[in-house]
Amino acid sequence: MTSKPSPVSEVEVLSPEQCWGLLRGVSVGRLAVWVTDHPDIFPVNYKVDHGTLVFRTGEGTKLHAALGETPVALEADGVDQDSGIAWSVAVKGEAAGVKLTQEVLDTVGLLLFPWQAGRKDVFVRIVPASITGRRFTVTTPLTWWSPLDDAPRAGLE
Repeated sequence: MTSKPSPVSEVEVLSPEQCWGLLRGVSVGRLAVWVTDHPDIFPVNYKVDHGTLVFRTGEGTKLHAALGETPVALEADGVDQDSGIAWSVAVKGEAAGVKLTQEVLDTVGLLLFPWQAGRKDVFVRIVPASITGRRFTVTTPLTWWSPLDDAPRAGLE
């Protein structure tokens, strides 16, 4: 018998330990980086590894931006469909390529499998400067209904 978490009426700020636990439970997040003159976001498969996050990638914009001078952020989230409780965790910090032979061997052991095919032989580790998270109850769509929701729309809208 499992107990469902009680509904969260307000936003619950999560402890770092709770954040790490939630991050271990999912494998996909969104990596935010600075590319030349604008922010960009990429989905990545990641693993938690000793208080850091590791993802694999190949040559390209994402890799070069992540390894640049600007810090990165990774956000992951989830929702329990039964209870209607959602969560979101953000990790902000520096990204660095995994280069030492033993460290590369250790990261291969994480069984990190990207969803997209292709050559992804570079491992990148995000060392957090901060980790924040929150948990909240998903609001029913009717909460946000207004008379404008029933207004006529243009043909392609």
